[in-house]
Amino acid sequence: MRKLFYWKLKQREIKLGERTVLMGVLNITPDSFTDGGKYSDPDRAFARALELEELGADIIDIGAESTRPGSARIPAAEELRRLVPVLKRLKGRLSVPISVDTYKAEVAERAIELGAEIINDPSGLTFEPQLSRVVSNHDAGLVINHMRGRPETWSKLGPMPDPVGTIARDLEAAVSRARHVGIDKTRLVIDPGIGFGKRKEQNSLILGRLPELAGLDVPLMVGPSHKHFLAHESLEETRYATAAAVAVCVLGGAHIVRVHDVRQMRAAADVADEILATKSS
Repeated sequence: MRKLFYWKLKQREIKLGERTVLMGVLNITPDSFTDGGKYSDPDRAFARALELEELGADIIDIGAESTRPGSARIPAAEELRRLVPVLKRLKGRLSVPISVDTYKAEVAERAIELGAEIINDPSGLTFEPQLSRVVSNHDAGLVINHMRGRPETWSKLGPMPDPVGTIARDLEAAVSRARHVGIDKTRLVIDPGIGFGKRKEQNSLILGRLPELAGLDVPLMVGPSHKHFLAHESLEETRYATAAAVAVCVLGGAHIVRVHDVRQMRAAADVADEILATKSS
């Protein structure tokens, strides 16, 4: 049984817990793991955002900087160069909220000005802590994602001792920092950061123990989609593996799943939702 939450955003609130909310991924980067370069043209990105909504995405998450393993950081100016034309085209054109995947305060500020209602910080407020001040000033929603190390050094990291306990402690500390600058708890969502500096077998362990994160009393998002530990030889096989992981996330208490293949994952999440409902009846 998932606890019900009302996630407060800048212009609305989203009820979390009755059915799984799907965050559809739109990467406008040249080098992302799954779809790098495919939507770097602003017109194609605009069309894809409308398509994601039509396919059933409840939130569109736009990322202009890759955080795949080994990727290098880019300056805010370059991230904004990719992002701003897309947000300008989308302003007022979607009925679902826009989330922007960034850890930079400057990028978050501009994104919110252009209509984004959620900032999805892949670094969990560790790269630019002042980002939380921007979110607080604008009454936006914030996703705090757990990241270990930095993408450019993940391959050198050893195994994580006590993965779930460490993630829970780190996320609790990040929530506390966000609250300290004035962000209301009703605006926060946490994400254990599947693949963000965790070893392959540890990602499976984290998914299997998601219910342990419910103690933080904050809505839970998980992004297993097309992660390296699910990769198969063909894209179709990887989608099946992702669908299995999505079902596990839902049954483990995730309120939101972040996915690339919205139509297929809606089907998987709907079945898991029905099974979850039987546990509480």
